[in-house]
Amino acid sequence: MSNQNGNTKPKLALYWASSCGGCEISVLAIHEKILDVAAAFDIVFWPCVMDFKVKDVEALADGEIDVCLFNGAIRNDENAEMAHLLRRKSKIMVAYGSCSMEGCIPGLANFTSRDAMMQFIYHNSPSTDNPDGVEPDPDWAFPEGPAPLPKFWNTVKTLDQVVPVEYYLPGCPPEAEWTETLVMAAAAALAGEGELPPPGSVIGNKDTVCDECPRTKNEKKIKRFYRPYEIVPDPDTCLLEQGIFCAGYATRSGCGALCPQVNMGCRGCYGPNEGVDDHGARLITGLASVLDAKTDEEVDAILDTLPDPAGYFYRFGLAHSMLHRTDVAHAPKRDGN
Repeated sequence: MSNQNGNTKPKLALYWASSCGGCEISVLAIHEKILDVAAAFDIVFWPCVMDFKVKDVEALADGEIDVCLFNGAIRNDENAEMAHLLRRKSKIMVAYGSCSMEGCIPGLANFTSRDAMMQFIYHNSPSTDNPDGVEPDPDWAFPEGPAPLPKFWNTVKTLDQVVPVEYYLPGCPPEAEWTETLVMAAAAALAGEGELPPPGSVIGNKDTVCDECPRTKNEKKIKRFYRPYEIVPDPDTCLLEQGIFCAGYATRSGCGALCPQVNMGCRGCYGPNEGVDDHGARLITGLASVLDAKTDEEVDAILDTLPDPAGYFYRFGLAHSMLHRTDVAHAPKRDGN
């Protein structure tokens, strides 16, 4: 297919690994501008939306895909295989969304182990009825032949922990305006009409959600935390000052502070702002500085009102943090096995 100047259009691929599918929907959230994307690119792989097969990608020459938007964490052999295949075929690999960039909710599995998850899911959960103790067998064979399943990893990994990545687009999911910005900037750069930022860049803003949040901010002195059902927050005052956990002070902006504007604390899905290596560590140190406590006992009493602190601080970034997973000394060194 050629553009108006007779030149072959650049090729775009989109893929979904271990994630909820919200990133796929977010691409369509650019609405009618998806037609601009289709006009600028040949979409050569998007199995969520169109009937493409893996063999279609395998048939392409290495580097023939110009841009690949890869969403989802890497938690099994199939995810890794597709990451390596699309990396080999793509000039520009984009970690699209929080799961591929940070691990996101799938990455919380790194607080436990594969064996513990299998034990709960297939044997011990309240809804399980499995008297024969059946578990998935990656080497299962039917009479008609083998039907291998992807091997489930012990450790969830981010995309850049498996293959090199040029750009990152944060969010759970990314806001449509940033998707459009990235894709159209790539199209312009490939046409020689602009330049992309340096490889390794995060596409979007560099400041924090607090910087774009319209709520009034005063001196923060927190005596206790509240769950959302325990308090009716003032609509104009900083949520954190009211004792509602909000990660906006350490989270990259770009979402328009949507959650705080509807009385929900920022959960941190856009990851750390510029210059911060470990989102969870930054959240912990920032929160520690505003606790209204003078003794260890008072600190403990305040933190007792914050359930599941690990889930709050590493909800989106555990897999990409310095912690990476629990029991680091015994974590697997290759892939996730």
